[in-house]
Amino acid sequence: MLHVVHHADYMAPQPTRGTFKFDKYFLVMEELRASGFPMTEHAPDPMPREWLEAVHCPTYVDQVCTSTVPPEKERRIGFPVTPQIASRVRHTNGGTWLAAHLAIRHGYAANSAAGSHHALHDTGAGYCVFNDLAVCANRLVAEGVARRVLIVDCDVHQGDGTASLTAGREDIFTLSLHAEKNFPVRKARSSLDVALPDALGDDGYLEALAHHLPAAIERFAPDFVLYQAGVDPHENDKLGRLALTDEGLQARDSYVVAQARERGLPIASALGGGYGADQREVAARHARSMIAMARQNALYAPPCV
Repeated sequence: MLHVVHHADYMAPQPTRGTFKFDKYFLVMEELRASGFPMTEHAPDPMPREWLEAVHCPTYVDQVCTSTVPPEKERRIGFPVTPQIASRVRHTNGGTWLAAHLAIRHGYAANSAAGSHHALHDTGAGYCVFNDLAVCANRLVAEGVARRVLIVDCDVHQGDGTASLTAGREDIFTLSLHAEKNFPVRKARSSLDVALPDALGDDGYLEALAHHLPAAIERFAPDFVLYQAGVDPHENDKLGRLALTDEGLQARDSYVVAQARERGLPIASALGGGYGADQREVAARHARSMIAMARQNALYAPPCV
């Protein structure tokens, strides 16, 4: 069973400026529903402003919520922050938090959006408005749901915003596997960065993951895992520089879930990046990713709660 979080507001109307396409999020759900894989859909509430303000600058949170983000910040984000976008990002952030709580009950759950790992304290960046990974990790600790949260980021781009927002915290560990020469040009410092060479394929990628992920889990001893499961390391991705196949992506995702679940750790995934001219093809990669993780999770008993 796949427990997936989704909301109609994830498909915000296309902004008048910028190149980011939001129809992928509708297509992901179409692909999941057409797959025949057993699935339960859950709708999130918008994330409360005070939860966002615990990580992001309150002035910036207000700018987003009132659609008054300055033009220079909108340029850095990549699109204008309209009232529809403001509603969207509050729901996507609420979606990652809901997926985390579902994972505690079921072992694994997915948010069908988010993974907004470039958003910084007082601005968005790289198509990311609020950093749901950092906000969710902070909230889980604040609620007492988790003591130590491991954020595993396998997007092709480094999770610079997540690293920056959680820097110096002993209760949040960030592991980023990314293409060394891809965006952002100026990298932040994660707890552990694994910079990968251009055109790295399945074998080399999975070897790097197997070398670093188990060691990070053993070293940090988390009790919860958040996973940024971007599919942009794919060989045909428009913005990627790596060369994973469909099979390689699914092996990656199954491995990450297995490493968490064999230790009894709940794991929640956020969608992350995936880009291409054929949005249906990109959506299908995301859907296969979530199904692979749900299949892997089915091999383990739910965590004790």
